Amino acid sequence: MAEQSYQQRKTEMESAAEVSKELKRKKRMKLLVYALAFAIFQTIVILVFSLTVMRIKNPKFRVLSITVEDLQAVTTNPPYFNIKLNAQVAVKNTNFGHFKFQNTTISFDYGGAGVGVGDALVARGRSKARSTKKINVNVELNSNNIPNNSSLQREIESGYLALTCHSKLSGKVQLMKLIKKKKSAEMRCAMLVNLLTKAVQDIKCQ
Repeated sequence: MAEQSYQQRKTEMESAAEVSKELKRKKRMKLLVYALAFAIFQTIVILVFSLTVMRIKNPKFRVLSITVEDLQAVTTNPPYFNIKLNAQVAVKNTNFGHFKFQNTTISFDYGGAGVGVGDALVARGRSKARSTKKINVNVELNSNNIPNNSSLQREIESGYLALTCHSKLSGKVQLMKLIKKKKSAEMRCAMLVNLLTKAVQDIKCQ
């Protein structure tokens, strides 16, 4: 009877030990699954962070609108124009760090001959992270450098003057005060000056 009781207790102890070992094994498996899930989550976070926050792009530099403040255009020999403009330009920064840019100029050319007719100064500044900085600049354009054999007289008679402008804005994008990377934004725009309504229309930038 005593031997039977001993065997029963031994069996119960062995069974309890097996149950304990199984519980420990399941606990280890759960910890392993949690560790693996955490590692995968961290990898995804790092990948998303690298593809979004750490991916530094070139900002965009564009002309938003132009207002004519004064306009004179005559078809006498030689034909002549003098135009004062107020232009609003924009620096669009899609990065997660601010873009600090240097002084630059926007050069305006007469479309028919590709001749420079005026420059506008853009002072250095900063476009905040994920934002667009708007800047107003003044420029005076004239036809002094356009050769007499150009199509300027025909354009003035038609009532429309084709112009282009171009510029390059250079600076640095700064992330978290640790990473600085040189970036630039280029502007190329075409437009028409309506000499009758004294308005700039059909502004197209790339």
